[in-house]
Amino acid sequence: MQRPIVLTFLRCANLSLLVLYPVAWFAPLMRAGVLPLFSLNEISVVTGLQSLWGSDVFLALVVTVFALFAPYLKTILLALLHFDLLSARTLPAIHVMGKLAMADIFLIAVYITLSKGIGIGRIETAWGLYLFTVLILASILISWLSEQLQKRPKD
Repeated sequence: MQRPIVLTFLRCANLSLLVLYPVAWFAPLMRAGVLPLFSLNEISVVTGLQSLWGSDVFLALVVTVFALFAPYLKTILLALLHFDLLSARTLPAIHVMGKLAMADIFLIAVYITLSKGIGIGRIETAWGLYLFTVLILASILISWLSEQLQKRPKD
């Protein structure tokens, strides 16, 4: 493909993340319940953060940075790069933001694994977890393609 077509695709894909991340933050990541016979409560990134702020402020701050700020800031930086408003020398910093953003998927996976291992309650994954995971992986792919595009000579 030609460079302008690829760049246009990357711009559109990256800008769509700016809209889809907030959707993923409010989408149900999982449904949790204490006993199998009772209904399950839906947990999203936002509701999880709300309960964390009430119990463990430090952990809530860490998760807020990883789940909200890091992926969104990375997406904004990539958009600036795509529109030539940011130097290509910032790509290493953008990669660091991407690694921070991936940490939240790990935290969610640990939470689900621990909850299922205890055996007290019931946890079911919901569509928001898949959406959030796809968005993080799409962001990683967009970053990688952007880096490859920056390495190629301009047409």
